[in-house]
Amino acid sequence: MSKILGIDYGKKMTGLSITDSKKKFAFGLDVVHTNKLMNFLKSFKIENSIEKIVIGLPKNLNNEEFSIEKYIKKFIFKFRLQYPRIRIDRLDERFTSKIAFHAMIESGIKKKKRRKKEILHKISAIIILQSYLKKN
Repeated sequence: MSKILGIDYGKKMTGLSITDSKKKFAFGLDVVHTNKLMNFLKSFKIENSIEKIVIGLPKNLNNEEFSIEKYIKKFIFKFRLQYPRIRIDRLDERFTSKIAFHAMIESGIKKKKRRKKEILHKISAIIILQSYLKKN
């Protein structure tokens, strides 16, 4: 049964999350170096297991896009060339990093570990995907 993949795209690291087979819950999948993201997706056999991906849309409070959006658009272009059958949806990701950071504090993650961006990207990817599932 196919699933939905959530992506919190970053310049250096990208957080990934995935749904259960019923598409009710989002779970952390992995954090990969962004320059190795396409290779990861290929080895993950995305064509066989993913029907859709949800990528965060970074905007500020003035509804303007952050500079990272140009890199995300390049990734989406490459992705669509390689996987034209997989649908791509975007979700406004305002405040996901702050929510993820507070989630780390509330879950008792030590201060030293909270500094690692990998954890923040993974939790943000979960929040993006779970928000998408709740919305739809």
